[in-house]
Amino acid sequence: MSKDPLFIEKNEDGNFAVKRANTRRASAICDTQHDAIERARQMTDGPIHVERVRTTRIGSPDKWRRI
Repeated sequence: MSKDPLFIEKNEDGNFAVKRANTRRASAICDTQHDAIERARQMTDGPIHVERVRTTRIGSPDKWRRI
């Protein structure tokens, strides 16, 4: 397994893409954010960053949270 960080972001079509830093293509595409997080955990021992998909009192969709 890699120690590289992975990023999970929501696509325009509503699916969630699991990507490595500075890549254009996704390593995996999942229907739900939960499935994307589980897939990312299988792919790396490094940090996973998830794009926020809604506005909360502590963040907005343009922010990332580390899990």
